[in-house]
Amino acid sequence: MPQTSREIVKDTLTFNYPSRIPREIISLPWAIKRYPKTVKEIETRFPNDICGVDYFYPTSPRVKGKENEIGKYTDEWGCEFVNILDGMMGEVKKPILKELSDWKSIKPPYEWLPTDFDKVKEITKKFCAETDKFVRANCIPRPWERYQFIRGTENAMMDCVVQDDDFFNLLNTIHQFYLKEFEMWAKTDVDGLMFMDDWGSQNSLLISPKLWREIFKPLYKEYCDIAHTNNKFVFMHSDGYIIDIYEDLIEIGVDAINSQLFCMDIEEIGRRFRGRITFWGEIDRQNVLPSKDPKIGRQAVQKFAKNLYDPNGGIIDQFEFGLDVNPETAIAVLEEWEKVNKRYLL
Repeated sequence: MPQTSREIVKDTLTFNYPSRIPREIISLPWAIKRYPKTVKEIETRFPNDICGVDYFYPTSPRVKGKENEIGKYTDEWGCEFVNILDGMMGEVKKPILKELSDWKSIKPPYEWLPTDFDKVKEITKKFCAETDKFVRANCIPRPWERYQFIRGTENAMMDCVVQDDDFFNLLNTIHQFYLKEFEMWAKTDVDGLMFMDDWGSQNSLLISPKLWREIFKPLYKEYCDIAHTNNKFVFMHSDGYIIDIYEDLIEIGVDAINSQLFCMDIEEIGRRFRGRITFWGEIDRQNVLPSKDPKIGRQAVQKFAKNLYDPNGGIIDQFEFGLDVNPETAIAVLEEWEKVNKRYLL
């Protein structure tokens, strides 16, 4: 009997010989608006094995505007994003906390969390029972990025170096909110949970590995502990060059990592980490996916598989169909993963 998508993903994450490599293609609003036919083709020919549960967060009174439309958008924390490109997320131009000493003025959006938890569990249980896909919660803690949204990137970097009490007070305020949200989802029937923070520049971490381990690693470990205590798998996303913290992510219990593999030495990643963590994508969105030559996409898949494939599992075919991605190359990448399936698994 063929495996369900849920079974395939779980076998991949536990290195239990899945029947094929699972996939998750994320089409951003930018692509949906510009290439609806390609998005539909991808959804039809290469359906995802992972999905998110239906949203049931109430509307926050702080929210103003539309997140992915040109103009200004204020999110549930009160951070204002300015967007100049339709279909994409904007940037915070005016941080809401100018003086770190005023950190108590930051009020996490606890009113945004559902108040009827029994209803949350009921809705989630029904949703998970009606799908054979692997269900990941619609909750993405991002303590470092949220800190930057509140303080601005330059101030956040300085705060991180100076490390006075107000820095830790603000970071803990953010973290405690995310812990509450994460714990809520961990008590539902979802299969997995996720957190994120972009930690890499093009060729190094944004801060020293030592500083990262002292300040942020303990926060992420708390998320992993909550997930595993409740028998959930843990996914993490982090852009840029992050090979220096791969070992730490494995140590704290991250099951699947989404990172920009082509920013790093993929051969070294394979030598050191293949078979120890699931590589949840991704195919390079900087050079490969925007290429006008679909052959470049096919070659990237072969490089990925050559260095990271493990017959026990550990690979999820994933990429982001977003800004500047060439539709023909995107399709070529997915077709090549099908060839990889046949070559290695069938």
